[in-house]
Amino acid sequence: MNYGHPLDFGTLVTPAGSGAADLARRSEELGYDLVTFPGRPGSLDTWTVLSWAAARTERIHLAADVLDLPLRDPAVLARAAASLDLLSGGRLDLALGAGGLPPGAVAEAVDIVRGLLDTGRPGPLRYAGEHYRLAGAERGPRPRHHIPIWLGARDRRMLRLIGRRADGWLATLSGLAPGEFRAGHKIIDEAAAEAGRDPAEIRRLVTISGRFADRPAGFLDGPPARWVDDLLPLVVEEGVGTFILAVDDDATLERFAREVAPALREAVDRELPAPLPTGPIRGSAVRAERRDGIDYDSVPRSLAGTAVEPGDIEYPGVRSNYMRGGRPGIVLRPRSAAEVADALAYARRHPGLPMGVRSGGHGISGRSTNDGGIVIDLGALDGVEVLDETTRRVRVGPGARWKKVAAALEPHGWALSSGDYGGVGVGGLATAGGIGLLGRKHGLTIDHLRAVEMVLADGTVVRADEQHHPDLFWAVRGAGANFGVVTSFEFEVDEVGEVGWAQLGYAADDVADFLRRFGETAQSAPRDTTAFLVMGPPRPGRPAFAQVYGVVDAADPDTVIAQLQPFAGIGQLTDQQVVIVPYAAVMGLAGDAEHHGHGEPVTRSAFVREVTPAFAAAAERLLRSGVVSFFQLRTVGGAIADVDPDATAYAHRDAGFSVIAMGADRRRLDRLWDEMAEHFDGLYLSFETDLRPERIADAFPPRTLRRLRELKTRYDPGNVFQDNFNIRPYEGAEAS
Repeated sequence: MNYGHPLDFGTLVTPAGSGAADLARRSEELGYDLVTFPGRPGSLDTWTVLSWAAARTERIHLAADVLDLPLRDPAVLARAAASLDLLSGGRLDLALGAGGLPPGAVAEAVDIVRGLLDTGRPGPLRYAGEHYRLAGAERGPRPRHHIPIWLGARDRRMLRLIGRRADGWLATLSGLAPGEFRAGHKIIDEAAAEAGRDPAEIRRLVTISGRFADRPAGFLDGPPARWVDDLLPLVVEEGVGTFILAVDDDATLERFAREVAPALREAVDRELPAPLPTGPIRGSAVRAERRDGIDYDSVPRSLAGTAVEPGDIEYPGVRSNYMRGGRPGIVLRPRSAAEVADALAYARRHPGLPMGVRSGGHGISGRSTNDGGIVIDLGALDGVEVLDETTRRVRVGPGARWKKVAAALEPHGWALSSGDYGGVGVGGLATAGGIGLLGRKHGLTIDHLRAVEMVLADGTVVRADEQHHPDLFWAVRGAGANFGVVTSFEFEVDEVGEVGWAQLGYAADDVADFLRRFGETAQSAPRDTTAFLVMGPPRPGRPAFAQVYGVVDAADPDTVIAQLQPFAGIGQLTDQQVVIVPYAAVMGLAGDAEHHGHGEPVTRSAFVREVTPAFAAAAERLLRSGVVSFFQLRTVGGAIADVDPDATAYAHRDAGFSVIAMGADRRRLDRLWDEMAEHFDGLYLSFETDLRPERIADAFPPRTLRRLRELKTRYDPGNVFQDNFNIRPYEGAEAS
């Protein structure tokens, strides 16, 4: 019988000096899925070879054949495996051998490895077995993907253990007696059923060897067509999911890859009643976590290998974003524009489910995750490439984080204004606006955008710039989340040397007066200076604490101090730090930790032209209400205001400040914020979580909104991109 696993092909490479890594790389070039390395006395250490090969390859999976457990403590092995899996991008598979240990010891070792890799469980791992004991080992690190555990075995007791515990049976075909392979399947299947497992959870891997010849001369000895005939029954009748070719000869490797593997796949598809599935077979425990309404079996082949489901080991790291706790039904992780199109096609087949698009996952609005829906995670599209040094044109992937972009530009003496935190993903910020620490001197992030590649709602991949789809290019700069998924950005960046980075702390007795003084100082500062302010709620009987931080785009200490000096006089200064550093160092302050948001973010956003006494008094009342935990003023104006408000969908060019407030009580914050509406003129969608439809009218002036709805009707008439601050397409008479 066939167990329904996608058919994979691997190679078995003898570790002989650096040639092992060369053969691994050659296997990858030829399209093999897996490369394995045997452990032999006198040979190179297998784990060292695995690490070396991982560094020399990019896509292919790696495994030993096999790691003997008496030589590898399972707790140490688990940490080493997780580490190499993370460093290799999720490409390690574990093949273990008993090495003389009894099955009971092997079972305990498997339990320990699995337990330490399962970081989703609380607390350390405690294990009291007959052969292994752990008093309390810290779990983790969590690997990049579920590391399958295959066991190499022939003994009946070990085969039963495979059925109860393992993810795969690794056998050498030439070492099995006639009928032994089929008998082994029967033992494994019976043990799996007794343990409540589906035998299809267990991949069957066999190592094969042979010789290509003009005429057939025996099993796997003859032309490629004979090889296909010999291997076909092993797939269709014996359920083999992976063939591992044991040969170090390049000509044989290439001929098998080009003439046998594709022909065998075609033959298997003809013989089986239904095509093999596109992704890995998940165990019953994972399938039990699946959400209703999602066709998990129809995930496109291009995405199936990297998709994450609720029961997968990677799920805790992708379910939530910075502010919002999520429970999506599936997370798709495309690696190209074509795969993004596949992801959108899959999402369109689930019209009733929410769909989030995620770049870095830091977005304050939290819309890049959901409950029970689909998330398209662009994290793998994170390249940063210089296209033209003369014009300072660079291409950036949406999944890159701004600290990576800044680090890549810094050696050239370049920078791109990009928010105030380097952990933010490029995609969300670069389609919304980009109010950053270089803004008053260099404008918004979108003001440096020269072209995008994006996937539209119908899956079409287009380039949008001033010559191609100029209307779409206009919309992307400020309302991009409503029109498609941008898969690459082309920016013209600025020449920026070292900058002055300032962090100033204050005790503010009179909050309103302090806010007014900050507003006057920030707006009247030279354009080289962009300052942001953060405050929390005042404590009873104590002054409020405030922090002003910002950048002076100058490397001369005297200039930096002169431009910051007025800020020192706006209140009682309690702390100060001013340094001259590259802009990349400012962005580099962000950490690399995964996002683990909880609950629903409650934030409100607005623009104000200036900090008037009336607005400052209203802001103080808001802060003293106890409803707000975080209050921020971001200075805009300067170069941002130089751009015609009709030039981009981001239209509030005359604003002096962006205002943000965060709290925990949606009803109370909305009521207090709405009472301040007389002071506001527009809002910035990236910081807004109020989904009432009138927020769209606040974000876009009437003329801008009309144009956006017309374009939405043209480019996304079915409103595929709606799980955000939705610009609805016109319908029926409304469109005429």
